[in-house]
Amino acid sequence: MKKTVILFSSTDGHTVRICERIIDILKHESTVTLSSIEKADSLDLEGFDFILIGASIRYGNHKASLFSFIKKNIKILNVKKTAFFNVNAVARKEDKNTPETNPYLIKFLKKVAWKPTLLEVFAGKISYPKYHFFDKHMIRFIMWMSKGPTNPSKIYEFTDWDKVESFGNKVLNNYLKT
Repeated sequence: MKKTVILFSSTDGHTVRICERIIDILKHESTVTLSSIEKADSLDLEGFDFILIGASIRYGNHKASLFSFIKKNIKILNVKKTAFFNVNAVARKEDKNTPETNPYLIKFLKKVAWKPTLLEVFAGKISYPKYHFFDKHMIRFIMWMSKGPTNPSKIYEFTDWDKVESFGNKVLNNYLKT
């Protein structure tokens, strides 16, 4: 059985939920290890057949720990079969929900020397009631500017779970099945 590691960089936990859905698809054909990017130094990446990284966006940026991890592990990332997806609210828009059209993924790929084998973009989730004062109002302002939902008492999930499953099946069928 092949071995897969799924690493996440998540702000509010939604990226982890997406990773868990992908694990449900892969676990019958692959031994899957899930870890935060911050704890990934304890893993021997050489021992995995496939490396998948999922990362969220907050205020237009990925976490610095994601870039540090990639820089530190660039050699192995560029020789292994890998996948990367990012999660952001902008991807709720039809014209910004593909690897070719999502501005955050395009910006990310320009910043790193890593060339993932497979790319994807998923729309995220806005959980206004969960946010602290500053984040709630900043995100509301950003949503107002981008014509998104702004009711501070609601949760808005934009994730297309069928797309997540399709991505998981693509990983499974193209890289893990023997």
